[in-house]
Amino acid sequence: MNRIRPAAPADLEAMLAIYAAARAFMARTGNPRQWGDGYPRRELLEQDIAQGHSYVIEGEDGAVHATFFFAPGPDPTYAVIEDGAWPTDRPYGVIHRIAGDGQVRGVLAQAVAFCRAGGVDLRIDTHRDNRVMQSALAKQGFQYCGIIHLGNGDPRLAYHLSGGADR
Repeated sequence: MNRIRPAAPADLEAMLAIYAAARAFMARTGNPRQWGDGYPRRELLEQDIAQGHSYVIEGEDGAVHATFFFAPGPDPTYAVIEDGAWPTDRPYGVIHRIAGDGQVRGVLAQAVAFCRAGGVDLRIDTHRDNRVMQSALAKQGFQYCGIIHLGNGDPRLAYHLSGGADR
């Protein structure tokens, strides 16, 4: 059974390797620009870990095979949405920077189940070229809502998953 736990500073090298593997996979599958140029940087991951927003998924072998960011909203990136709308204004959590090394299956499903345990809605975004993630989000029940823009102005496809009892 895989285990999700908060990331620790000792996990940083494994996380960097996972992101390198994910960048290579994205490039092979038609999405070379989303995390190009070494994103996410070590400093960002250190900050995520220090703030308690970074998580890892350990495989049955006890090794770290996946990682993701999860934090309660609101996320300023999602304040403005174009060509659509959020289906609700309920509190939500955000998932960012989800990646696996290919050794553990169902990374997104595991992260979503973990994040939904509190009954909150979830929001996530991805690059227009990331067809693999778009398909995975649809399989998890996420609804496409429109386009948001990152702090640097880059557009992203935005998704929402209702989490409460009234979904």
